[in-house]
Amino acid sequence: MWRNPSESFAAVEMKYFARHKGEVNSCTFSPDCQILLTCSDDCRLYIWNVRSGKLVCKVKGHTGPVNACCFSPDCTLFASASYDCTVRVWKTATTECLHILTGHQKSVETVCFSPDSRQLLSAGWDQTAILWDVQLGCASKTFSGHREVIQSCSFSRNGQYTATGSWDYSVKVWDLRNECKSKTLEGHTGNISCLCFSVSGMLASGSWDKTVRVWNPRNGALIFLLDGHSGWLKSLSFSGDGILLASAGYDDTVKVWDCENGKCVQSLEGILEPAYTCAFSPNGTLLISGPIDQSNLLRTPP
Repeated sequence: MWRNPSESFAAVEMKYFARHKGEVNSCTFSPDCQILLTCSDDCRLYIWNVRSGKLVCKVKGHTGPVNACCFSPDCTLFASASYDCTVRVWKTATTECLHILTGHQKSVETVCFSPDSRQLLSAGWDQTAILWDVQLGCASKTFSGHREVIQSCSFSRNGQYTATGSWDYSVKVWDLRNECKSKTLEGHTGNISCLCFSVSGMLASGSWDKTVRVWNPRNGALIFLLDGHSGWLKSLSFSGDGILLASAGYDDTVKVWDCENGKCVQSLEGILEPAYTCAFSPNGTLLISGPIDQSNLLRTPP
């Protein structure tokens, strides 16, 4: 496992996954790191074998660009959010569509599972976030309060909090154990485009203002302001141990930050195109980036 922030990606093996027919909008590893799931503007999801790099299958069903995808923590399901205003839940083993979740009035931009795999959160252009019961395939709660598009959402690792990031420049943290408690995190000067929680409970937000902010979501305190990108932020990912944070954006780089001191320890270049998405594998040994050029670049640290 790659744990030392001083280690370099300079001499790593790189693998390309290039069968998409549209921009790559999201990518994620299965919990066992055997499968890579990606989605694209071509209305499809792609399932890849990580070790071989071969395309296993294309998953069809959405009638619009697929904006986001994620695996359930128990790996039995994966979910996708689309411009067609729906969220779909699929069985990992068979790629059968289990549920088509309808309730959003406009494009759905983001989706994530709860840590126990029983709930799903989605949000988008209708300025609302919907919490779904995965087993029943129905909505259980709707969160309102943002004034603009919600582009990102995330569950805390303990399942107590969800967070939503909006084009109104704010992040909202919702306490699922106490519906009356919510916090609004302010400070960004641009649209919030990406969010993620670390295993230790930190919350990172990336923005069109070219910065990453790392927060304590319980009290709303700012821990770090990470300033180093020269373009809009598009994707964030904490390593499984919470020590590292990867950020990708429109400046043709993926940056890796040390979450103990807020310093940038690596700036990964050679992508040639803006990196729409990045993700650490659950075991921390791989970092994936999805460029705008319809392919994915897999980097394996030494």
